[in-house]
Amino acid sequence: MEEIKVFAPATVANLSCGFDVLGCCLDNVGDEMIIKKNDLNQLRITKMEGQDLPMEVDQNVAGVAVKAMLGKLQSNEGFDIEIYKKIKAGSGIGSSAASSAGAVYAVNKLLDSPFSSAELLPFAMEGERLASGNAHADNVAPALLGGFTLVKSYEPLEVLSLPSPEELNVVILHPQIEVKTKDSRAIIKRNISLDKAVSQWGNLGALVSALYTNDYDLLGRSLKDDIVEPIRSILIPYFDEIKAISLESGALGFGISGSGPSVYAMCRGQQNAENVKASIAEFMEKQSITYDLHLSKINPEGVKIL
Repeated sequence: MEEIKVFAPATVANLSCGFDVLGCCLDNVGDEMIIKKNDLNQLRITKMEGQDLPMEVDQNVAGVAVKAMLGKLQSNEGFDIEIYKKIKAGSGIGSSAASSAGAVYAVNKLLDSPFSSAELLPFAMEGERLASGNAHADNVAPALLGGFTLVKSYEPLEVLSLPSPEELNVVILHPQIEVKTKDSRAIIKRNISLDKAVSQWGNLGALVSALYTNDYDLLGRSLKDDIVEPIRSILIPYFDEIKAISLESGALGFGISGSGPSVYAMCRGQQNAENVKASIAEFMEKQSITYDLHLSKINPEGVKIL
């Protein structure tokens, strides 16, 4: 293969109780990327559409991620990367992770797959380091592995794939304001009470159990966050109102997607998700904020070839 085109999916990280360790992959929201071999022994970003992002390799998350992978292989092979951004930067649904994951996945395929999907994670995380100052895996893991993923540890890196109940659908609201991950992380408290920590551990454990047992009621009762959400939600317009509307309309749970400003409503069945989406749209039409609204199933594959 000399050229490959891939779909690089959006992701929802944290999922309320799983700050920095939990994420899931979306099915119909994401970027497209075309990667071609070149004869120049150079890594280049040759095209960028949809967003005004750096074309310099060392300033672009896709370039940094691929450069890390080629360095590990001690390869001087050249590649041209075209990025068609459909996920807005700073949206909270893994824009930088999609570019990083999509790029390393595609180049790996063009090199006859020297790495497994799990082995690509550290390279994609270098793109996240550039974007946010922190090489976190809660977005790139579901983007590369699909479904739900849990980061058990970072030293050493260990990521677990979790099952995805078939009826789950996610409604994503992206208010058209930008919340930078660096800024959103800066306001989080570094010390928390033991009571809140215990509550959070309980919810995270229960959520993992719910995914394995297809217990939708338990899943909804587990999507709670008393540590990060109360602080970050202040940055998101109408958060409390939209949360109440979503839950009243049938959502299992509601929370902040990543660092925001996007929010997510987890729903059982497409009809419930459609009802939640319609209720959110009705409310947002009365506000003065431009927004995007998505409905997606869980993507079990992650990055895929188009």
